[in-house]
Amino acid sequence: MQRYKKNNFEDIKKEIFSFLLKIPNGKIVTYKMLGDIFHLHPRVIGKILASNKHPEIYPCYKVVKSDSSLGGYNIGIKEKIRKLKKEGIEVDEKKRRIKNLKNYLYFA
Repeated sequence: MQRYKKNNFEDIKKEIFSFLLKIPNGKIVTYKMLGDIFHLHPRVIGKILASNKHPEIYPCYKVVKSDSSLGGYNIGIKEKIRKLKKEGIEVDEKKRRIKNLKNYLYFA
């Protein structure tokens, strides 16, 4: 994966949202993966994604936790599950986890 090093927070946000557009259908990334790419703590990635004012454009639902749990979604967890399943990603709705996470990870 390409590594990014930017000093300007707004530039980093733009880069992260642009990266989300590159994730193919049926693939997901983790907060940690994004943190490694952008040299940020995964929680900072989560806060940036939570600030997404255009979830219909930037697919934040494609980002999950490294332990395969779903994490958050500003439109609601049920909508995140619906969108992931629509792309063919297996979700254990009861446990709110991705089944076989490694099968769906996107490596740019």
